[in-house]
Amino acid sequence: MKKIILTLALSAAFQICYGGYSLEYNGKRTKLFFRGQVVDFARFAREQLERYPESGIQDLVKLAYQAAWGPAHGIADRERAWKYFSREFARAEADKTLALFEVISPDYCRVNLGAWKAAKLPEKWLFNMFCASAEILPESQKLFNEYIRQMGTLQGDKRRELDDFMQKYRGGAVHHTPLYRQKYHPSYRLVNIRFLTALPVLTAAAKLPEKSVSVIAVDGRAASGKTTLARQLALILETTPVHMDDFFLPQELRTPARLAEAGGNVHYERFKIEVLPKLKHNAAFAYQRFDCSKMQPGEMRHISASRWRIVEGAYCLHPTFGDYADLKVFFDIAPETQLRRICKRNGVRMAEIFAKRWIPMEEKYIKTFNIKKKADIILGKIR
Repeated sequence: MKKIILTLALSAAFQICYGGYSLEYNGKRTKLFFRGQVVDFARFAREQLERYPESGIQDLVKLAYQAAWGPAHGIADRERAWKYFSREFARAEADKTLALFEVISPDYCRVNLGAWKAAKLPEKWLFNMFCASAEILPESQKLFNEYIRQMGTLQGDKRRELDDFMQKYRGGAVHHTPLYRQKYHPSYRLVNIRFLTALPVLTAAAKLPEKSVSVIAVDGRAASGKTTLARQLALILETTPVHMDDFFLPQELRTPARLAEAGGNVHYERFKIEVLPKLKHNAAFAYQRFDCSKMQPGEMRHISASRWRIVEGAYCLHPTFGDYADLKVFFDIAPETQLRRICKRNGVRMAEIFAKRWIPMEEKYIKTFNIKKKADIILGKIR
């Protein structure tokens, strides 16, 4: 498999089309930056107007509504939504000329069904992303009002037409105009922009040889985004991730000799017994999670039966496990960003402990076993 390297924690397509952008989680909302500057909705609205010049005022209001609210209005009944989606996907023609996705705001993008089909990505994956994006995020109405205001500054002589439309508008979803449909044949689904991080992994996973079970391993540096990515993949692929944090080394094994080993901080003996032999079988299993309060393995974590297995966490590509993964991902992060995230997530005191103890151990493991070189995909800020 050809190695995929991304210099930002975004999808390959995002990096190609929107080079220089980065994202930052802001609670449920997302901030987009271009070369360190916050990007607002107006930038993406201009792109849409250039791409679809026949857009009417109603189409622009729809854009603002989707940019703020996402697909929150579209999935009252998941089973019914799946049937509707499946029919539309079957009708869509594979089209390699279409952009796979179009960013419409710092929070959402439109994923084109024809492009998704051309990329030979399973329709259920896109549907799962769509459903997971159907969450009403904070301040949606406030953002919608702001997006309409920004839209007004782009319209020039059409400003009055926009004002007239908004005076009659009573809220809720807006449909595309007949002209827009006739001209552009829109067929897409709204997806939270955060799912774009998973896109290169999904693209590579779809190209794996057909097997009863395939394993994706996500290794990388602390606070780089490994766990978030694993949760996204688990949701999309309908599986349960295995976390390496559940195999923290118990107190009795923390000898100076063991901790001096490269990668010795993980309880690899227990992982090799409780997890490794079961990854290649499409059957449910369970293993013990590490209990930090007792510093010993504790309650059971149950892993569902699935044709996809995801193993996430530092040390998951330890050579003692052999070449068990069908797709290996390494999540990188810049040192300054890493410490800032740890400080925000764990507090200043824990950030100091990470910097003095845990990060040097991870770095020793990564360097000793050349973990990045093993990866098929590298995400994040390259060191």
